Amino acid sequence: MSRRNATGGTAATNAAVFGEVLKHFREAAGLTQEELARKIPCDRSQVARVERGTRVPHETSAEKCDELLGTGGVLKRLWGRIDWYPEVAHPDWFQRRADMDAVAVVLREYQSQVMPGLLQTEDYACALFSRVAHGDDVTERVRARLSRQQRFLAPDGPLYLVVLDESCLRNVVGDPAVMYGQCAHLLVVGKLPNVRVQIAPAGRADLVRPNTSMSLIKLADGCEWVYSESLDRGHFNDDPAVYGRHSQTYDVLRADALSAPDSAALIEEAMEGYGHRGQARVQLGDVGQEQLQRRQRRQLHRGGPRYPRRRSGA
Repeated sequence: MSRRNATGGTAATNAAVFGEVLKHFREAAGLTQEELARKIPCDRSQVARVERGTRVPHETSAEKCDELLGTGGVLKRLWGRIDWYPEVAHPDWFQRRADMDAVAVVLREYQSQVMPGLLQTEDYACALFSRVAHGDDVTERVRARLSRQQRFLAPDGPLYLVVLDESCLRNVVGDPAVMYGQCAHLLVVGKLPNVRVQIAPAGRADLVRPNTSMSLIKLADGCEWVYSESLDRGHFNDDPAVYGRHSQTYDVLRADALSAPDSAALIEEAMEGYGHRGQARVQLGDVGQEQLQRRQRRQLHRGGPRYPRRRSGA
C-alpha cells in the first residue's frame, strides 16, 4: 500500500525533505543505499523509497540512521517535527473515516471481537493484518493505523470513550505475548486524562449491546456521525434520529458496563492469564504499586455482586 498524494503539497514536501537529508548524510558517509540497508538492517528498496519521499520512515529507523551516519541526532529531530499523518495511505473506503479522526473533538466507540484500531499496539496490528496481507503491505497498513492514534493518545487529545466487549480481551490475536502487551497498553492509555476504557463483561446477559461495533463521531463543526463497518466498506449516517438512537444505546451500555477501575482490574486479570511471555513494550510503572492497588480493589468489591468471567482459555 503506497503513500497517497497530499492535496496541499505540504506533506509531500515534508517527506521529500526528510529523504533529501537522509541521502545527504548517507552520501557524506560514503555509503550506498544497499550498504546502509545492511547496517540498519532492512531491504535496500526501503531506503530508496524513504529517500524518494514515498515511504514513511519509522522513528526507530531515524534513530538508527543518526547513529550509523553520525548526524548528531538531526534525523530524529526532523522526524519528530514532521506531521506524518498525511504521509500514510488508508484504503479508499476508509479514508473518509481517517479524515474525520483528524478533526474529531469527541469519539465514542463500542467494539467487539477485536481491539479498536486506535487502541491497538504495533504487534497486535501487525498480527491482525498478517492474516490478510504480506510483507511491505502489512508494514504500510500498520503504519497507517498507528498514525491515527497520535491525536487521541496525546494527553491533550480529543475526548475518547471506549466500551470493549470482553471478547476483545479473550480472542487471541497473534500469540499470548502479543495479547499480554496489548492488555498492558490498555492499562496505560486508560490513565490518560482524555481516555476512558470500560469493559462489557461476557456474563452480563442484562447488558443491551449494539448489534455491531460502531463509532459515534462529533466533529469540530458540530456535525455528528454514526460509523460502522461491513467486511470491505465503511458506513456513515448523519441522520439526527439515527444518531440519537445509537447514542442512547451507547450511553445506557456505558452506564451499565464495568466502571473504569473495575474494567482495569478485569484487563489485569486477562493479562495475567496470558502470562509474562515475551517482553511487553509498554512500561506499567511501579509493579508493586499496581499489585497493591489490585489487592485493594479486590478487597473493596469482595462483598459486592460478582459477575461470571470466562477464563483466558475460553
